[in-house]
Amino acid sequence: MSAPTVVSFGCRLNAYEAEVMREHPGAGADTVIVNTCAVTAEAERQARQAIRKLRRQHPGARIVVTGCAAQIHPEAFGAMPEVDQVLGNADKLRPELFAAPPAERIVVTDIMDVRETANHLVSGFEGRARAFVEVQQGCDHRCTFCVIPFGRGPNRSVPMGRIVEQVRLLVSQGFAEVVLTGVDIASYGGDLPGRPPLGQMVRRLLSQVPELPRLRLSSLDPVGIDDDLLAAVAEEERLMPHFHLSAQAGDDLILKRMKRRHLRDDVLTVAARLRNLRGDLALGADIIAGFPTEDEAMFQRSLDLVDEANLSHLHVFPFSARPGTPAARMRRVPGDVVKERAARLRAKGAAAMAAFLATRPGRAAQVLVEENGTGFSEHYLPVRLIAPASPGAVVAARVVAVDGATLVAEEIR
Repeated sequence: MSAPTVVSFGCRLNAYEAEVMREHPGAGADTVIVNTCAVTAEAERQARQAIRKLRRQHPGARIVVTGCAAQIHPEAFGAMPEVDQVLGNADKLRPELFAAPPAERIVVTDIMDVRETANHLVSGFEGRARAFVEVQQGCDHRCTFCVIPFGRGPNRSVPMGRIVEQVRLLVSQGFAEVVLTGVDIASYGGDLPGRPPLGQMVRRLLSQVPELPRLRLSSLDPVGIDDDLLAAVAEEERLMPHFHLSAQAGDDLILKRMKRRHLRDDVLTVAARLRNLRGDLALGADIIAGFPTEDEAMFQRSLDLVDEANLSHLHVFPFSARPGTPAARMRRVPGDVVKERAARLRAKGAAAMAAFLATRPGRAAQVLVEENGTGFSEHYLPVRLIAPASPGAVVAARVVAVDGATLVAEEIR
């Protein structure tokens, strides 16, 4: 049976779960699955727009809407005439609901009652050179701007043995890079016997799967970077030298109003420790522009953080009020100011990336080839190879130039 059409928005965890659903035996070519995101109001708008377009493109298909936005607002998606069924985040991983669709139009389990991860083994990733592995689900923290815990439920970790099994399978399928993903992977292990931290799991995974060429981590909470993980940064060359921090802001009062677990100095300390352990390192961060009550001086501290932590890979989010969150009740920054600050922060990030790219010519790069001779280096920098190379291969190359936002490199033979 042909696989269903899966349209996935948002995070890498959604990308992983899209592959799980693509392999559901009960979901055939007559099924279209829309895997939504709820991180911003814009993400939900894009999902609704996509649903309407997909109905025009697939008039006879069964359209199933799932993901975080569907989990949080099932009635809103259920009211759309284009939608045949709404499934919650836990329910979308149950293949029987696709093989024998229930009579109820909306099937959404209370995510707060879920206590286990699904532990699905995915045999491959459509159109990708790297694979994602879910190591953790949910979040126990309550940042004042975030609705994701209500879409994903409490923190729950995949046992180490299951992760090793999944990675071995993916390596046997030819994947040279695996990305560990989840909602809050820095909280990994807190619910498992013995409470093994993320770093311990990473070191065990690299030890037990020596055939894995490259391991990459998704976004990390700065206070969740444990000593074992720092040891892995120092000792494991297969752990890629690119780390992304969930910083969110550079001002302490804003961080407190966000109810984050770290302060500005924590980000700077982690950045310094990582660089001391591995000098040639790329750091990125998520930063929100225009959080409620943010004044110009507070915003300037977020801008300054880019330089002080030497960040090169910036993800900028204009503040988006989510109904039901504490931040939605705080004094708002005017919309035009939010937009302007986001633009300044993106410009700062673009300049930081350009400066980092300018340091690469003359240096070696290990390039994971994706398609048409392009790929990503170990620092997660886009690279175009002068000569063709096989997709999925890791090519030793030397950077010879910078072309806009892309490195140009030649293979070392």
